[in-house]
Amino acid sequence: MSKYVVGVDVGGTTVKLGMFDVNGDVISKWEIPTRTEDGGKLILPDIADSVKKEIVAHNFNAEDVLGVGIGVPGPVDDKGVVHKAVNLGWDNDFSLVDAMGRLLPGMPVKGGNDANVAALGEMWKGGGQGCSNMVAVTLGTGVGGGIIINGRLVNGSTGAGGEIGHIHIEDNETEACGCGNYGCLEEYASATGIVRLANRELAASDDPSVLRDQKVTAKSVFDAVKAGDALAIRVAEKFGEYLGKGLAIIAGVVNPEVFVIGGGVSKAGEVLFDYIRPSFEKTVFHGSKNTRFALATLGNDAGIYGAAKLVLEDA
Repeated sequence: MSKYVVGVDVGGTTVKLGMFDVNGDVISKWEIPTRTEDGGKLILPDIADSVKKEIVAHNFNAEDVLGVGIGVPGPVDDKGVVHKAVNLGWDNDFSLVDAMGRLLPGMPVKGGNDANVAALGEMWKGGGQGCSNMVAVTLGTGVGGGIIINGRLVNGSTGAGGEIGHIHIEDNETEACGCGNYGCLEEYASATGIVRLANRELAASDDPSVLRDQKVTAKSVFDAVKAGDALAIRVAEKFGEYLGKGLAIIAGVVNPEVFVIGGGVSKAGEVLFDYIRPSFEKTVFHGSKNTRFALATLGNDAGIYGAAKLVLEDA
């Protein structure tokens, strides 16, 4: 009898779900709205109802499902306890595994932080395939990360492992990061950080640049880089200096085989690596000099793949 797993990726507006066989082949993918009103108390029942309906639609029984994995935007420890997920309205710590288990009797439940879970997905079926030691780096509105050692996620004591965007990288920063600290990697390597660097460069220089004639975004910066715009290239060099140094620090601690770069900024492509590598190679410990860089390949599906893999880790 074939067995299946369900992966769930809970976002602030949409919950993505996928059913997979044990080899990681997709049986089905679907979405439901994330109802965050009323303290987010509708989210888990909605997920459970949707999973049950999908099982019935495929003429499966609960016994055919090895389990349900769930990634959420907040710290989740190894016991499946969520330490707040403010974007979902979850202001108190609670056991995601127990709460979901009551809604899906007979189905084992595993939980994890969404960025960590996405990293697991990329290791299993994405840019990190074939590697058991990797770091996923998500360059989006912020900088997220997931660390995998010997095939297992590093969650830390309160689920805050892998928060690489908040490595302190700049002593002289005067603008606060979203976390409240100053000089975090996220302030320079995220999409918003790249815009910050570009606007500072534009203000400090009168040099001509196509960036002066358009809305500055991370995409417009790297489009200008590809077109040979000198000012945009300086911005990319600063971005790469910060991110390369930050990744060298991480490599010195966990010695990964590969850094898998995803998120919206990664759509610029491998040109990113041209600016990250020089700083990385300059500052990294020699034992990690050969760490590879690769682009993430699963896009928005990384979370559901990784959540499904959470279940298979212990199956």
